[in-house]
Amino acid sequence: MGLTITEKILASHSSEAGVKPGDLLFSKIDLVLSLDIGTASAIKIFEKMGATKVFDPEKVVMVNDHFVPAKDIEAAELSRKMRLFARDQRLPHYFEVGRSGICHLLLMEKGLVRPGQVVVGGDSHTCTAGAVGAFAVGVGSSDLAASLALGENWFRVPETIRIVFKGKLPEWICGKDLILLVLQKLGIEGARYKALEFSGETIEPLPMADRITLCNMAGETGAKNAIIEPDQVTIEFLKERGIDAIDIVRSDSDAAYSAIHQFQVDDLEPLVAVPSLPSNVKKVKEVSGVKLDQVFIGSCTNGSLEDFSRAARLLEGRQVHESVRLIAIPGTPQILTRMIEEGIAKTFLDAGAVLGPCTCGPCLGGHMGVLAADEIALSTSNRNFVGRMGHPTSQVYLASPVVAAASAVLGRIADPRELVGV
Repeated sequence: MGLTITEKILASHSSEAGVKPGDLLFSKIDLVLSLDIGTASAIKIFEKMGATKVFDPEKVVMVNDHFVPAKDIEAAELSRKMRLFARDQRLPHYFEVGRSGICHLLLMEKGLVRPGQVVVGGDSHTCTAGAVGAFAVGVGSSDLAASLALGENWFRVPETIRIVFKGKLPEWICGKDLILLVLQKLGIEGARYKALEFSGETIEPLPMADRITLCNMAGETGAKNAIIEPDQVTIEFLKERGIDAIDIVRSDSDAAYSAIHQFQVDDLEPLVAVPSLPSNVKKVKEVSGVKLDQVFIGSCTNGSLEDFSRAARLLEGRQVHESVRLIAIPGTPQILTRMIEEGIAKTFLDAGAVLGPCTCGPCLGGHMGVLAADEIALSTSNRNFVGRMGHPTSQVYLASPVVAAASAVLGRIADPRELVGV
């Protein structure tokens, strides 16, 4: 029996000759990601273990992104502890405010994650790195500390669910609509501790930005990891970052899957997740009368250049509705620079949006976009749980950047085709 891409990666990083779902194994780790929000607690455990040095400074990445620029003294202290640890450990991949960005997009942009790697991170959306064919998982503080000290950790080999997308995406349909379609089918526990492997003819031309969105929100299904087999899009993406030596790992034709789900997307319409679960998915037209107080475009889910470029096409020559606040936060300084160079930033500003620094703040109700009581927001982020973006009585809808842009203009949840007359 053949192996899936996830099984092959874990086997190649362990001492096991062969693996199967359910096996427990120790795996070598290629990259450890740690963030301002969780590094301090991991350091305590690291020191309690008796560790004094990280296993390999070149393989540790520390990023300021959740509460930066520091929103209060507590946030400043969290960043300070990570900053001092990174300095003491002489970590070359420490990203300070101004050079930092939203961690998952930053890792991709810098070429720090590559096909065939095992990546662990102190954030549940570390699975984003599966967009380039890496086995990437989020871990808690204890596992993060152990990974920093030892450069290995234990895993239970997950079963794999294969998701097959068929057909050509209609205009104005994005990766966000694809993953919402999957969430509608699987729910928030349908892939618990499983690998989601995305494939099919729809994936082949899909830009990396949409692949990032797909893998990022796999966590909302309960998946352990998400992964897309490396292909020409992957190769070109990495070449742009000076990476030519690529370990191409693919699933065997006779690999075993716990389930296979197929989705025909030729007639897919814009989708939205309604409060208060990412799996509560409806067609945009079913909720198009919902009035909005705030629209947020950004986050590790939809903070790529392509996301803002698509939204700008709808904002060009238009104004944000007088009752709406439109907050736009690019994922990295490089993305913001490109937005400025290509006129995208001006389009947003001319429309009445506010451009914020590279931060996760609004997504988790941390800062720079916290919702008041009973306010309603549409967000391109990944979660809409009760109180996720602010007050417990606020409500959050999740959708693509083009739905977000159209909604910001019309002041209510809207299909982008309403603006362009399709």
